[in-house]
Amino acid sequence: MDLKGKKVIALGERDGVQGGAIVECAKSAGAEVVLEFTSCFV
Repeated sequence: MDLKGKKVIALGERDGVQGGAIVECAKSAGAEVVLEFTSCFV
């Protein structure tokens, strides 16, 4: 996937995929991460 030039908001879940992991994937695809958030959705 090519995300060059795109801005990303990474919303993660504490018990699932965390925001930091999403950030690393998005950055490796060329995106600019503008917000990263990990929360517990109970």
